Amino acid sequence: MSDEQDISEVITPENIELEDGELATEEETDDGISLGAPSLAAALEALIMVAEEPMSVATLATLTRIPEDQVIKALHDLSQEYAIQGRGFDLREVGGGWRFWTRDNCSQVVERFVLDGQHGRLSQAALETLAVVAYRQPVTRGRIAAIRGVNVDGVVRTLTTRGLIEESGHDHETGAHLYRTTTYFLERLGLKALDELPPIAAHLPMPDSVEEVLDEVTSQ
Repeated sequence: MSDEQDISEVITPENIELEDGELATEEETDDGISLGAPSLAAALEALIMVAEEPMSVATLATLTRIPEDQVIKALHDLSQEYAIQGRGFDLREVGGGWRFWTRDNCSQVVERFVLDGQHGRLSQAALETLAVVAYRQPVTRGRIAAIRGVNVDGVVRTLTTRGLIEESGHDHETGAHLYRTTTYFLERLGLKALDELPPIAAHLPMPDSVEEVLDEVTSQ
């Protein structure tokens, strides 16, 4: 070997001998294809960390080239590991996929970070409109306005811009746009599906049947 030869041409991960005499190699899947990470756990952490939205098991399995059942087990193992270690974050399944989530016992410090200097919080009108969409979806702007008793065009535009609601076709009778909540809405609330929303009647003093009242108002 020449003294001027680049050491990187000689010392590579493929020819570094371990203490037991074996060669260090990148971890491979069962079919011999490179995983592209030191371990499945590391690969999952890296992927979920850089993703902007929750990652489904199917997507993670495709990217890591690992069977879905093994990916699911690894995800649950990581979540349990974080809990045992008392980490400030957890790995949860929300909005149809997996993502990192701050723990409830860290909510105060996170709230300070989110709210300090924050001027983009939703107004009361926006929150009320979002609630109507969440519980009555798919729903038209006209129906939302009838329930709330005010024009909601501006609020609907705001919620759409924020990515909390989206168009979902047209009403077959009136042709008006229908709106529904988005996956991002579920993600922000930490829900897996809409059926995890709390019953709205339980949060109102009366009447017993909210559905009947809403139907009565919108039929007028």
